[in-house]
Amino acid sequence: MDINQFQRIAKALADPRRFEVLEVIAAGGEMCCGAVVERFPVAQATISHHLKELTDAGLVETRAEGQFKYLRARPEVLAEYVEQLNARIGSQRKKSGSRAVASSPKRTAKV
Repeated sequence: MDINQFQRIAKALADPRRFEVLEVIAAGGEMCCGAVVERFPVAQATISHHLKELTDAGLVETRAEGQFKYLRARPEVLAEYVEQLNARIGSQRKKSGSRAVASSPKRTAKV
C-alpha cells in the first residue's frame, strides 16, 4: 500500500458518518446503493459523497448490474491498513524509546 492510499483510508475512516456507512456495508455483505441510503437520515447526495470517498480509498468496491450499483466492503484492504498503521506506530515507538500506557484515567459520573 502506498502512502497516498494509506492517507486516503485514514481520511475516509476519520469521518464518523462515513465509518457508519462502511459498517453498514460490511455487515450487509453486498448491498444496493439505495439500501444504504435508506439507512441514514441524510440526503442521497451526502451518502453518495461518502461512498465515493470509501471507494476512492479502496475500502468499498462497486458492481453495476443493469441500472443498479451494488457495494461490497473490502476487509482485506482494511486489514492491510491496520498492519501498516501498526508498523508505522511500532517503528515510531521504537525510535522514541517510549512505551504505550495500557490504562486510561478513571472517569466518575457527576451526580
